[in-house]
Amino acid sequence: MKKLFIYLIILLVPAACTSKKADFNNALKSISTVDLEKYLSVVGSDSFMGRAPFTEGETLTINYLAKQLELIGFEPAFNGSYFQEVPLAEISSSINIVTITKSTNKAISFNVPDEVTVISPQLKEVVEIDNSEIIFAGFGIVAPEYGWDDYAGLDVKGKTVVVFVNDPGLYTSDTLLFKGREMTYYGRWTYKYEEAARQGAAGIMIIHETEGAGYGYNIPRKSSITPTFYLQTADSNRSLCQYTGWFSADAADALFKSCGYNVSNLRLEACKRGFKGFPLKLNISMTILNSMRYNKSPNVAGILKGSENPDECIIYTAHWDHFGIGEKENGDSIYNGAIDNGSSLAWELSIGKAFSALKKKPLRSIILLFPTAEEQGLLGSAYYTDYPSIPMEKTAACINNDAILPIGRMKDVTITGYGQSDLDSLTAIAAAAQDRYITKDPDVHTGMYFRSDHFSFAAKGVPSLYAKGSTESREHGKEWAAAHVKDYIENRYHRAADNYDPETWNFEGIAEDAALAFTIGYELANSDFFPEWKPGSEFKQLRNR
Repeated sequence: MKKLFIYLIILLVPAACTSKKADFNNALKSISTVDLEKYLSVVGSDSFMGRAPFTEGETLTINYLAKQLELIGFEPAFNGSYFQEVPLAEISSSINIVTITKSTNKAISFNVPDEVTVISPQLKEVVEIDNSEIIFAGFGIVAPEYGWDDYAGLDVKGKTVVVFVNDPGLYTSDTLLFKGREMTYYGRWTYKYEEAARQGAAGIMIIHETEGAGYGYNIPRKSSITPTFYLQTADSNRSLCQYTGWFSADAADALFKSCGYNVSNLRLEACKRGFKGFPLKLNISMTILNSMRYNKSPNVAGILKGSENPDECIIYTAHWDHFGIGEKENGDSIYNGAIDNGSSLAWELSIGKAFSALKKKPLRSIILLFPTAEEQGLLGSAYYTDYPSIPMEKTAACINNDAILPIGRMKDVTITGYGQSDLDSLTAIAAAAQDRYITKDPDVHTGMYFRSDHFSFAAKGVPSLYAKGSTESREHGKEWAAAHVKDYIENRYHRAADNYDPETWNFEGIAEDAALAFTIGYELANSDFFPEWKPGSEFKQLRNR
């Protein structure tokens, strides 16, 4: 803490070297709305076909990014190449009906994907689920540090578990229950899938609920009918559940009502310490047909080598992938992902251009990383952190962004994961220089800290920042900003409607966010300071290790 205080004092003292300050300011001025719009108009266009891995859109995207890195003076980051090949397996699961039978032999059928979603992560052509016993397991959480075990006393080996989304704290607002309304990793669907597999379950179904998930049922529905990617593993994913999926809220209501339970009441009961799961006296059957492809999809990265400490780095991240061409919505089948994540690709390239504009290069190296397969579970960034250009212990910080709304300048800098690391304080200083203030994510219950590429770095112990203007428009205020965020989530997020709109978009806010991120990275890159996790952070022990 003392080291951080001294470092912050140094940052607050005006630069003693006028030429250094002028160099910094000139570089800062290179960040322009013109460049941002140019970059985004290309990667968000129909010609890039939605930027899905294993497609022609991938080839166009990665080559474009590599060319831009070369143009702004960043060298290849992977032994002479801009590309790091990530070995992936693509699975398309096909299923029409999920049948659930009661002990009375009365059958209930659900349509896929409108009522339930199901995919299989296992690399098998046929996955047969025949009368798998269904066990209700509360929130599907085993968290010793919180004194919580939803699987205590349950035998789920070879069976199917049904669980609620999110954490118990969300539904009680009890700040002593996990983190209250703030989602922990235990609330993420990825964790619940992982834990069910560790428990030996054949399958897991999550009960969808919009507030707890952070999005409508249309999101898991859409994901289930598009190919799913996994990192290639030696065991062909046999360590994972045979199948995973979601019940829509209506389907869950119907299912639990048939057993004499009310879902809302049961959710509140499951929030109580000591709650015990139980068999539902139901069995589930289905046949899943998988078609599979094995290929490699590249991470793209360039490096500006440090002038004195090139073996240490600050890394910027923004994923390049989206969903390609899929189900038609209002006549449009190209999922351009202009905001998610074309906006951040433009943000990152503009930051890189600013670093290249410096006459005196930073002491530490700067890496611009564009991971693949973020939409499939942060696969590209997870692979990079296992096989990095510069070791994780030499990576001082990760600065990430994802889906920046082009709605003009914002008074706030919203930090997703506020309270985790020293990067909060550095962000506050950079924000104050822009006459802005920092604030925590108002939607902490959606678990965004676990949903973008910075999390892969945090999971390796690297302090990671995900910050952008989000909650208060300088011109229109908080309600106006909140309405735009809501509109995006409900009507464009992961949908074909996420298109580039030159008529109404305002890039000034993205430019300000890029300048903020450049400033933070510049200060870190010209120091020997390694930000630390704050006491109580679940990632602190990883950095120490």
